[in-house]
Amino acid sequence: MKYFDKRRQTRREMVIEDYHGVAVADPYRWLEDDVAPEVVKWMDEQNADFEGYIAQFPERAQIKDRITALWHYEKSGLPSFVGGKWYTWRNSGLQNQNVLYCASEPGDMGEVVLDPNTFSADGTVAITGLSYSPLGNFLAYTRSSKGSDWQNIHILDLNTKQHLPDILKHMKFTSMTWLADESGFFYSRFPDPNVDDVLKADARNSMICLHLLGAEQSADRLIHNNPENPDHNFSVFADEGRKWLFMTAWHGTLRKNPLYYKPMADLDSPWLAIADNFDEANDFIEVYNDICYIETQADAPMGRVYSVKLTPDGPIDKKTVIAETDEMLTDTILLNEHLLCRYLHHAAHVLKLYDLNGKFVKDIPLPAPGSCYYGKPAKHENPESPAKRHFALYMQFSSYLYPASVLRYDPFSGETTTHFSAKIDFDFAAYETVQEFAPSKDGTKIPLFITRKKGLEKNGKNPVLLYGYGGFNVSMTPGFSATNLAWLERGGIYAVACLRGGDEYGEPWHRAGMLESKQNVFDDFIGCGEYLIREGYTAPRHLGIMGGSNGGLLTGACLVQRPDLFGAVIVAVPVLDMLRYHKFTAGRYWTGEYGCADDPEEFKFLYAYSPLHNVKTNTVYPPTLIMTADTDDRVVPMQARKFAATLHAADAGDNPICIRIEKSAGHGMGKPTAKIIESSADLFTFLTANLT
Repeated sequence: MKYFDKRRQTRREMVIEDYHGVAVADPYRWLEDDVAPEVVKWMDEQNADFEGYIAQFPERAQIKDRITALWHYEKSGLPSFVGGKWYTWRNSGLQNQNVLYCASEPGDMGEVVLDPNTFSADGTVAITGLSYSPLGNFLAYTRSSKGSDWQNIHILDLNTKQHLPDILKHMKFTSMTWLADESGFFYSRFPDPNVDDVLKADARNSMICLHLLGAEQSADRLIHNNPENPDHNFSVFADEGRKWLFMTAWHGTLRKNPLYYKPMADLDSPWLAIADNFDEANDFIEVYNDICYIETQADAPMGRVYSVKLTPDGPIDKKTVIAETDEMLTDTILLNEHLLCRYLHHAAHVLKLYDLNGKFVKDIPLPAPGSCYYGKPAKHENPESPAKRHFALYMQFSSYLYPASVLRYDPFSGETTTHFSAKIDFDFAAYETVQEFAPSKDGTKIPLFITRKKGLEKNGKNPVLLYGYGGFNVSMTPGFSATNLAWLERGGIYAVACLRGGDEYGEPWHRAGMLESKQNVFDDFIGCGEYLIREGYTAPRHLGIMGGSNGGLLTGACLVQRPDLFGAVIVAVPVLDMLRYHKFTAGRYWTGEYGCADDPEEFKFLYAYSPLHNVKTNTVYPPTLIMTADTDDRVVPMQARKFAATLHAADAGDNPICIRIEKSAGHGMGKPTAKIIESSADLFTFLTANLT
């Protein structure tokens, strides 16, 4: 089935820019203006073209119905014990946003405390972060609209269930740290950007402020800023006893940050440095008896834990508590007089318990290779001893064939039980996940999770969807997706590649996939595709690839480098213009990962792989679906628009090359269920039509 009788072409302009003596054409630069009438018209036309294409396939209705049915199951988050009550986020199945409930027991449903579904008719206003006050009287939470990274803080009185009039504005991903007496909290914000278009709002000159309940935001007390370094961002947090206030800073996405503290009782005192540079990661764990425990990669690329004793004059007695191992340390929490560490073993989480002297105590088993996340341990208000203040730890566990469930770990008995188990109408026993290792171009072995039907025949005809990311220290640990089940049921294989650039094997693995080594990531992904073909799982005609954000860069680069290898390509919310990405919204924070074209040496390797600049004319490209959103203020949609126009002009075949531009949506944060189902139905219809 052909795409269109006549491929729609986009107007070109004569725009040439000189990059260190290299003339680079940018004929679709006019598509960078998000609100220009001609650009809006272009987006409407492209959406109409895609809708006309996807409507040709009657199986779309079947796929959407099945995804809806698979998504319609009860979901539960981690219970939080605050002020003698249990708070849990729940979803009955198809609610656009999860709902917060309060109960006297962690397993009870209780009563509704906060329902974000009442914030907007279409579910596009979401809660993106929250902080309970110490005694459980208030809840401060951030609210985002249409997927924007810009958020406002609202405050709910948990006793009256009424909102306070306080609404704080101009923040992104802020922490909220309450004073011990609940009279206010610390948060981070930016100056008023004074623009209506979120895609043009600037986020510089971060400030730490103290807001007192009932006061106007203009009266908030400035605790810290750094005008000399406007790209530095700050977060504050406190220890469990709220004796000390901590602050960390960052100026990019690399895991490198200093760490400071001061007595909470003396906010006018200077910050005291625990780590005073941007050389390595330094992540606060907790304080116990004025001993602060910190997770770091300083002199330990795989991570270690060290401690310092806090004094009003500065930290003393610095020492390593848990030494670096050969597996990546990804998270550590204090659990009574123990440290619970989460490591990565071949891209799956494992849990290990140590005492406060760093002596290994035991492993805490998990149900299968998968992903494990936990919140704050539940704490007695008046424990019989400080060493026994935590009485339970709730953990969320999932894997490809293991829906997100909640486990309860008892730190006294050492027993792990299932608190909540999701129930889905799917024959999980008929499928399996295996881990194999595919060689990259340079021989590096790349972990590859393959989920398939048991007894599957390796006949080279199976439709395969290969997913990857490869960057920013993000590890592809096994996780659950209800939409992927619809793909498996239709005979598909779902494969996930753990590429260099992630954190699967620590900082060396990450560095092998960034800056001038970024091509390794594309070679890894291509190697995984070739491995799946060589092993008989599939053939190029049936091999699809998918990635989003940095993963959209991955699939865009692989598309232009190896158009012969794939039967379909999904390029979602992508970074594609590697010469100009840093000029828009959050892009400047990624230069430590990617490099910047303003630098002559970095321009060379960016230009060598930039997907937008490596599209070849008179080339037959495979079926391609580019997915973006009109209000994505993290990876701005201009990159997807320019790439689509470039592909349309260069392609010599008649395969579908489509762009789907979602309305009232951002990068994916807080995306309502209805939009997830619609976009998933389009995506899997596209794959089914072109790979089977």
